[in-house]
Amino acid sequence: MDNYINSSIKLDLHSKINLLGLSKSDISKHLYNLGVEKKELSMRVQQLFSWTHSHGKKSFDYMTNLSKEFRDLLSKEFSISRPQIINKQISIDGTRKYLFKSENFGEFETVFIPEDERGTICISSQIGCTLNCSFCHTGTQKLVRNLEPHEIVGQISAVKDDLSDWCGKKNSTLKRAVSNVVVMGMGEPLYNFENVKQGLKIIMDNEGLSISRKKITLSTSGVVPYIHKVSSEIGCLLAISLHGTTDEIRNELVPINRKWNIQELIATLKSYPNLSNTERITFEYVMLRKVNDSLADAKRLVKLIKNIPSKINLIPFNPWPGSNYKTSEPEKVKIFANYVKKAGYSSPVRKPRGVDIMAACGQLKSDSVREKVFKKKLITSKV
Repeated sequence: MDNYINSSIKLDLHSKINLLGLSKSDISKHLYNLGVEKKELSMRVQQLFSWTHSHGKKSFDYMTNLSKEFRDLLSKEFSISRPQIINKQISIDGTRKYLFKSENFGEFETVFIPEDERGTICISSQIGCTLNCSFCHTGTQKLVRNLEPHEIVGQISAVKDDLSDWCGKKNSTLKRAVSNVVVMGMGEPLYNFENVKQGLKIIMDNEGLSISRKKITLSTSGVVPYIHKVSSEIGCLLAISLHGTTDEIRNELVPINRKWNIQELIATLKSYPNLSNTERITFEYVMLRKVNDSLADAKRLVKLIKNIPSKINLIPFNPWPGSNYKTSEPEKVKIFANYVKKAGYSSPVRKPRGVDIMAACGQLKSDSVREKVFKKKLITSKV
């Protein structure tokens, strides 16, 4: 049986190490192996991390407080390349959708959503997905591979490049275009936990991109064994793609429910570490006409999440080619939202963004397919 390429394998056997995905301790180890003296390691790591993640430099030549000799060494061993933007679309509402091509194989999408008080980037964690959620366009694309830490961080760096959003100094008075991050793009992040964890740790680091953990939200469809790790090992906020209030409906919409059902999911959330009114869980609920949008569904939802500090994001379904679902009628959404609100839960109805460019929730997808090992061997044999 053919095995598919592991996500950590590069097509170029002599490829450089990408600094975007390295923690400060990882950088220190690599520099030590290259002969940097121990007494200089801390300073050199801080310099590299700052130039790379705070100033957003794309070439070692611009790192002017490093010697020419050291810069030459760095350029031979490392890269700071971002995923390549091969297509960019801008919606009439200002939303931007990027199609990225990686230095490894595969293409993936990322969305930037500008708002009055903040700018949110929706990043992907995988190319394709294994969950097959029936209302989600991404779910129609088979999993190609996990994204690596440098590709997770690189999505933000590439968008900041495009927006000219590098201010350099942490205490700059300039307003940052990218202020919030949601891990809600292509893929299930908890099925790529270690890479997502490392990427988000770099994004949160005060010496780097310095995006607060409370401005980062990771969304999962319910990979129960890893849910508590979001709090204990990453520290960002948590969102749950719920979408159904009975196992029968959720089995259809979110098939992972057959493995970890609603009862098990809710029990896990009730014991979630550090849960409080200031760090609430967000429940995402796509409104599907005559599927999950009745008043009875709203009542079951309120009963399910009782005693869980939370808010509910109601998301009108965003159609995509070939979908069998329709968007709930506005009056149905209003009745549902009002009931949840009267029960004491914040229940904003998410305004669709980027619908005209297929950049809205559940619409991301690329044309990439899995590469087989024999294809990889054919390519590398010619290097």
